[in-house]
Amino acid sequence: MASDLLSIGASGARAARGALEVTANNIANASTDGYVRRSVRIEEVSGGSIAGRGSDIAVSGSRVAEVRRNADSFRQAEMRRTQADLQRSNVELAGLQNIESAVEQSDIFGSIVEFEASLQQLAGDPTDSARRAAVIAEAETLASKFNITAGSLTSVGDGLRFNAEADVGNLNTYGAELARVNLRLARAGTGSNDQAALLDQRDNLLERMSAFASITTTFATDGTVAVGVGSNPPIPFVNGGTAGVMSSALAADGTLSFAINGQAVTPGSGSLTGASLALGELADMSARLDSAALSIASTINAAQANGVALDGSTGQPIFSGTTASTLTVSMTSGAGLATAPAGSPANERNQQNLQDMRDALVSANPSAEVNSILFDVSSKVAGRTVTQGALETIASSARIALEEQSGVDLDNEAANLIRYQQAFQASGRAMQVASDIFDTLLGIGR
Repeated sequence: MASDLLSIGASGARAARGALEVTANNIANASTDGYVRRSVRIEEVSGGSIAGRGSDIAVSGSRVAEVRRNADSFRQAEMRRTQADLQRSNVELAGLQNIESAVEQSDIFGSIVEFEASLQQLAGDPTDSARRAAVIAEAETLASKFNITAGSLTSVGDGLRFNAEADVGNLNTYGAELARVNLRLARAGTGSNDQAALLDQRDNLLERMSAFASITTTFATDGTVAVGVGSNPPIPFVNGGTAGVMSSALAADGTLSFAINGQAVTPGSGSLTGASLALGELADMSARLDSAALSIASTINAAQANGVALDGSTGQPIFSGTTASTLTVSMTSGAGLATAPAGSPANERNQQNLQDMRDALVSANPSAEVNSILFDVSSKVAGRTVTQGALETIASSARIALEEQSGVDLDNEAANLIRYQQAFQASGRAMQVASDIFDTLLGIGR
């Protein structure tokens, strides 16, 4: 009887010690990112009948049956989904804000207005060399503003693509690491501390991967996970100990497309989708800016061809280039401005062709196109800012809900310390009683 009591007390002490270790680990990792609170499941250990007591039921104490993670798969999935949506919004908004700054700060609209004003001033005296020189100067300023804006938009695109390439590399790194965790999980003991730590690594990697793209997960009973990336449909990325490789390809318009092991994939959400959306907007804005630059060049050059310069020669093009980045002023002297109609003599004051040039510019209305670009990008920034704020709130709520459920509550852990300490002390007291009984029995024998 004394030996049974001793073993029962010892098993209780071991179980209490294990629970104390888990509790201490919880406290030590209370501020560790990605740590999920552990708890122990203690179960009874049943034994056979005690010798000399017939068929009486006997027990053999307790043991730690399992180290549990206080994880909620639904809340984890919600946190990953809302984080992916937030990252998509963050990247897209940042890209749009940079596009807006590039277009606004160059003030192309103001330069177009100034160029039109210089043509109007020239109408007051079409033979005035100073006014003619002013028109050429405003044309050069206008072309320079288009060049600067195009260069700024190119820099925005380069930044978006650089970050997207980095995210693709990180996603591949996390996928390869998750495959290694899967292999270790397949060999880990069920309910062990090692398995709990590996499951924390698994969930942490899944959270990081969800920041780049929409992911779907399928969990096996041993804790391993298969991951698909993207939508419509998701493409297999991690399966057991094998991870795929994502790659990106650059299109002629500067946008990016993605593939996994050569199979086209739509990221669906996350930073890669945000970059794709921003690059799409950038391509559209760049095309519209090129259209405005071409409109100015072709309109002015066509009007020039219909008139004669100050020396009576046929008007030559003022602008060269067909895009915002290539637009330049090819005319070097204001004397080349074709203000007079075709067939007029040198130094003709008839400004009919100048008026036709102004009318054609008003009809083409490039300032309205530039203003429309500004309005559209500003409207999109305003709308995405509202969306980003809402998604940030949703993502924050999902994370808080997960942390409340799976995080460490120091008050509860303090209570557990006292509870398991008392259990350990009580088990020690049981062993002491067993020792006393054994000593008494030995004394009786003497």
